[in-house]
Amino acid sequence: MSSSKNTERFTSKGFIMAAIGSSVGLGSMWKFPYVTGLYGGAAFFLLFILCLLLVGLPVLLAELTVGRGGRGSASSSLTKLSGSKGWGAVGFLTVIGSFLVMSFYGVVAGWTLHYALLSFTGNLFSKDDFAGVFAQFIGGWTPIGWQLVVMLITAFVLIRGVSAGIEKFNKLIVPGLVILLVLLAIQALSLDGASKGVSFFLKPDFSKLTAESALVALGQAFFSMSLGMGTMVTYGAYVEKNQSLGTATVAVGVGNVLYALLAGLIIFPTIFVFGIAPTEGAGLVFVALPAAFSAMPFGALFGGLFFVLLAFAAITSAVSVLEVSVAFVRDQFKWSRFKSVIVVSTICFFAGVPLSISLGGKVDWLMIGGKSLFDWVDFVCSNIILPIGGLLITIFVAYRWEGAAKESGLSSGWLKVWIFMLKFVSPVLVLLVLLYYAGIIKL
Repeated sequence: MSSSKNTERFTSKGFIMAAIGSSVGLGSMWKFPYVTGLYGGAAFFLLFILCLLLVGLPVLLAELTVGRGGRGSASSSLTKLSGSKGWGAVGFLTVIGSFLVMSFYGVVAGWTLHYALLSFTGNLFSKDDFAGVFAQFIGGWTPIGWQLVVMLITAFVLIRGVSAGIEKFNKLIVPGLVILLVLLAIQALSLDGASKGVSFFLKPDFSKLTAESALVALGQAFFSMSLGMGTMVTYGAYVEKNQSLGTATVAVGVGNVLYALLAGLIIFPTIFVFGIAPTEGAGLVFVALPAAFSAMPFGALFGGLFFVLLAFAAITSAVSVLEVSVAFVRDQFKWSRFKSVIVVSTICFFAGVPLSISLGGKVDWLMIGGKSLFDWVDFVCSNIILPIGGLLITIFVAYRWEGAAKESGLSSGWLKVWIFMLKFVSPVLVLLVLLYYAGIIKL
């Protein structure tokens, strides 16, 4: 796929489905409920929506615009539009970021498939020590097999191309995701005592809003939209000229908010009913919630459905993340899609193996400064590479690329708002995200 010969295209509906599939991932399910509870429930949720408007949507539209204007990978699109290899290097940074993200994301996505099977068979609930079971699992070799399954599914979708692969897959999976979210939310809300969890989630406590909560909300708005790692630039390259990028951007934002809302309505009633603390990260999903499912009627069924939901969300994101590297390789080496997918997915799989092994803490050279290689790659990608990528693309569209206004297709009023946001608001806020999550700003 050279940028001049990129003829693969999404249909209008298919693109929106794919973009929503890319943006809804594991973070909204295990981190969003935790930080929402920590920073004032609905007060934080409203702050999150405000941050989406200030950062998420403007930067998302900027990335889509670059992709459709350049009609290539993240790197070649920026090179073409700027006439500078320096800006192409910015695109390459996002490619590196997405590749590294996929190397550990594939590992975690594999965990969800394993736990879905464990739950449906009832084996997940044969022991009460859920923390021990999880620690033993991620410290062994089994996750590598599940990581391979995730990579094979992702590669299969990408080999089929944009329309027959990515689009059809998301058209099938995203509605399934919605059905599972609604079913699980209904089930959680029907639990005896669920109202306490709902009240904790939806009752605003503005006294808990602080400068730190604002930075956390900014980060959640940025990361939940798949920004800074070239996914939306790459998807933008496959968008038809008659597709309204503004409408698509709003649709993705709304989808993101609804996903976060339903996630909260699943998590909070469940943990409140069973007296579980809303711990952050893997501990919530793979330790705390299985304990809750084990105590509820038909827990094996609902636990299995929950992990299938997570697997759906993970793999739709994985498809978009791996496509960034595939598009780059096709641009650079003029390879076929089949060869590009096979080579990239194979390298990415083997890159993920040491990350998975490092979680057991058994291999000394995979531990650096007391942290696993997995945690280091996660930290560098999420907290440094992605915000830098998003920041630089925002600056490029705001100050360097004169054709951005025309390519965006916005009406004059919305265009003025968008350009103002990109020039004076979004870059400052993304910079704050970078400084906070990199540990430079401490509150």
